[in-house]
Amino acid sequence: MSASALEVRDLAVTFATERGPLRVLDGISFSLPAGRTVALVGESGCGKSVASLAVMGLLPPSAKVAGTIRLEGREIAELPPEERRRIRGAEMAMIFQEPMTSLNPAFTAGEQVAEALRLHQGLDRARAHAAAVAMLEAVRIPEAARRARQYPHQLSGGMRQRVMIAMALACRPRVLIADEPTTALDVTVQAQILALLDELRGGTGTAVLLITHDLGVVADHADEVVVMYAGRVAESGPAAQVLAMPQHPYTVGLLGAAPRLDGPRGTRLATVEGTVPDLANPPEGCRFKTRCPFRIAVCDTVPALREIAPGHRAACHRAPLDQILEAA
Repeated sequence: MSASALEVRDLAVTFATERGPLRVLDGISFSLPAGRTVALVGESGCGKSVASLAVMGLLPPSAKVAGTIRLEGREIAELPPEERRRIRGAEMAMIFQEPMTSLNPAFTAGEQVAEALRLHQGLDRARAHAAAVAMLEAVRIPEAARRARQYPHQLSGGMRQRVMIAMALACRPRVLIADEPTTALDVTVQAQILALLDELRGGTGTAVLLITHDLGVVADHADEVVVMYAGRVAESGPAAQVLAMPQHPYTVGLLGAAPRLDGPRGTRLATVEGTVPDLANPPEGCRFKTRCPFRIAVCDTVPALREIAPGHRAACHRAPLDQILEAA
């Protein structure tokens, strides 16, 4: 196993709201080994993006962050804002969901990539521009020198996403967070972007935290997976093992709701009944119990995230679920 580039332990995030304190993350833990991809998975509202913003130090002042965040063994959660800014872009970087709103419309693509190089590596404008063009070439943008002079609105969605990747990788960070990096892109461009991330990770040894709701992407591109539900970790482990032998009812539900090409024609997709609970008033015990077909009385108590198989953990009182799933 590679050394951990990023170690997150007992991460909790609470927002100050008009209704009082709102805890949206509750004890999230995961490790991100160097040169590997870990996927955070879950439906909208489960806390994936909040976790990534907390790691990057980009949450608003109304957020209170607790827990441990170690970057290559160094604790960074309590660093002053100025030191966190020096780390962002240089040692850690993030690809945001929608490049059209994340890129500055008033600056060219080349200027936006070059900014990180000037800020973190002290390059002058000429050298930073040349390095920016080289980065645009590295992310497979054709005619990179010409595209570097264009503004975001002059680029396609796929090219804008590649510019975001070039910005994130310009200073060769040790950790790259990709938050839904293929949102709103067609399937062909999605495949190209994900393949590019795999290629760049392999070439630089960068650790990738991939945030997605697409289990097909997890199966093809992730080494490890962390399944989140209502601000907590429901299940985690090697991606192939979790997808083949899920040990939490929520993971089972997500897999059942995924469309398959090899199923009988006309087969209806399974659904996860109900909705994500209101985190201002979450249910006691297991937060998935109101939607769980396997719930029993003990589900009124909080399940521990315990090891079911080597490296494979699930927060379910009834795990392992093998016999239950066979009977169902």
